Amino acid sequence: MINQQLIHPGSIVVIGGSNDVQKPGGAVLRNLIEGGFNGKLYVTNLKEPEVQGIRSYNDPSLLPDVDLAIIAIAAKYIPDTVELLVTQKNTRAFIILSAGFSEENQEGKVLEQKVVDSINQVSGSLIGPNCIGILTPFYHGVFTKPIPRLDPMGCDFISGSGATACFIMEAGIPNGLTFASVFSVGNSAQMGVEDILQYLDETFEPGKSSKVKLIYMENFSKPQLLLKHASSLVRKGCRIAAVKAGSSEAGSRAASSHTGALASPDVAVDALFRKAGIVRCYGREDLIAVASIFMHSELKGKNIGIITHAGGPAVMLTDALSNGGMNVPHIEGPAAKELLSQLFPGSSVANPIDFLATGTAQQLGNIIDYCETRFDTVDGMAVIFGTPGLNKVFDVYSVLDEKMKTAVKPIFSILPSILTAAPEIEDFISRGRIFFRDEVVFGNALARVYNTHRPFVEKSLIQEVDHNRIRNVINQAQDGFISPGEICELLDASGIRRAGEALVNTVKDAVKEAKVLRFPVVMKVVGPVHKSDVGGVVLNVKDEKAVTREFERMIRIQDTTAVLIQPMLSGTELFVGAKYEPKFGHMILCGLGGIFIEVLKDVAAGLTPLGKEEALFMIRNLKSYKIIKGVRGQKGVNEELFADVILKLSALLKSAPEIMELDFNPVLGKEDSITVVDARINLKKINAGTRFVGGIP
Repeated sequence: MINQQLIHPGSIVVIGGSNDVQKPGGAVLRNLIEGGFNGKLYVTNLKEPEVQGIRSYNDPSLLPDVDLAIIAIAAKYIPDTVELLVTQKNTRAFIILSAGFSEENQEGKVLEQKVVDSINQVSGSLIGPNCIGILTPFYHGVFTKPIPRLDPMGCDFISGSGATACFIMEAGIPNGLTFASVFSVGNSAQMGVEDILQYLDETFEPGKSSKVKLIYMENFSKPQLLLKHASSLVRKGCRIAAVKAGSSEAGSRAASSHTGALASPDVAVDALFRKAGIVRCYGREDLIAVASIFMHSELKGKNIGIITHAGGPAVMLTDALSNGGMNVPHIEGPAAKELLSQLFPGSSVANPIDFLATGTAQQLGNIIDYCETRFDTVDGMAVIFGTPGLNKVFDVYSVLDEKMKTAVKPIFSILPSILTAAPEIEDFISRGRIFFRDEVVFGNALARVYNTHRPFVEKSLIQEVDHNRIRNVINQAQDGFISPGEICELLDASGIRRAGEALVNTVKDAVKEAKVLRFPVVMKVVGPVHKSDVGGVVLNVKDEKAVTREFERMIRIQDTTAVLIQPMLSGTELFVGAKYEPKFGHMILCGLGGIFIEVLKDVAAGLTPLGKEEALFMIRNLKSYKIIKGVRGQKGVNEELFADVILKLSALLKSAPEIMELDFNPVLGKEDSITVVDARINLKKINAGTRFVGGIP
């Protein structure tokens, strides 16, 4: 939906331009002029004949044709102005800075929709309303400061909040972070973050387009679109970092299953970002640190050499890296002894490599050379170098710059003396370099970048399921929790192994079926949501007398409609669940089952469709994975079969998108089998008003 008139207009009109640069209309005009826009620039102002040296049109109807309108007038006047521009002035791109629309009240929402309708009628582009504008290589269409020096290889930055965009640039620019473009989408009345990312993907040119994309967003409108184009960009060699603020767990409080309670909207965000290969950040400084790491060459391994002349920061960085799963490997051997002989007495090369406060620029250069060519256990270097102010350190930062030009392994510069060494840091930045202010923020960010997985395969290796049989069950079932018999049909049609069972309503049938299933058996009430809380689960029932006693007790429990009998099975208790999340689609969760799901809440989540690689990734990244592998003599679980259950569930959800919540808990896992022992499935039938996400309601 983004057009050429928005990105590279030949002419721009500022509607509501002003001589007062403390007003948005005056500030944006000043920025356009100072930014050197070389097209035709027009202004409308009802009172002034000339604004900032440019002829002012008191009546917009007198304007010539114009590509882009940047609007800074009261909201109530904007719909008519937009209609005039699209119908009489051939305007096809709009940036509306003004507030007073859907973010304010229902009346504003109506005004906003009128504007969108007018622009859509001519296939135009709209940014905003209620935004700061956009920055492209061709014009500075914002009313705010700072305005970064635009670099084609800097970061493309998309923000749902104008103020946050300013604050992020304010903090990033002094660190040397550069930007290629900035888009503030405001209310996203027509185009949001996802649409801008789509444009960046569809226009990406290797060697010409920026490889770094930054996102700040508070709301998802099209998460599937974001997933598609983010994963596409990452596969093209780009790297993406995003802050998703405003996640709420309110929707999970009313959930009627373990899965529903665990699968908050924020879990869906994590699953989407992981599937797309996006590094999730949790604040402005975090986003800046990750972006700065992206601007360096890619780290190929997790072994970091820490080079420092200050012990404390090196210890804190070591902790941060280790806690994030990175390595600070011990360095020893002949090459280490050789390097140590070139440093002052008291230095250490064990890693961290500490060459003392008296260390020289030449020593730093030697250390970097050894890490680059002699120490094979080092994949990247973090250099911490500040100054107490006794001497200038231009030579040290110059060596850093020179080594960064030739090194294959990435070198990250942590320069904490932002006041004492301000001139030296300014010189370092002028060479096109980026630095980090804080070693712990850097260490946490580096670990997250390294541990972010590449996008998983786009299409699931679809398991064979009996689609017609599944649809027959779904079509005949009622909304709400379906019966055990219907659940068995769905599991069998999906090829998911389940425990043998019998549903009984009388003592006679209970005894009969228990004998068929063979003692010992498990007895469970059917009806109550939490069976164990009401004494509705009995294990290891060994004979007919016990079956009779337990049936007569259980059938009297409130809400009980029948009793389910299953053979007593053994194995590690696992959990697999699914939940439909509006706009995102279905999430599948897995972890340890039984009481562990309630106590540990250790689950991994993935968005459907899932392939085997992602299913195994989910399992292997559980905190409890060692239990699944088998510990202290206990036999482990066949994780290939565990992943197979996840894949078959993914296929079931594709055939039955009406499933809103699903619990397989417990699932008993052994070395040679994975068996679903208990299952609950909640349906909501599709109706005419239901919207679809990839075939999912």
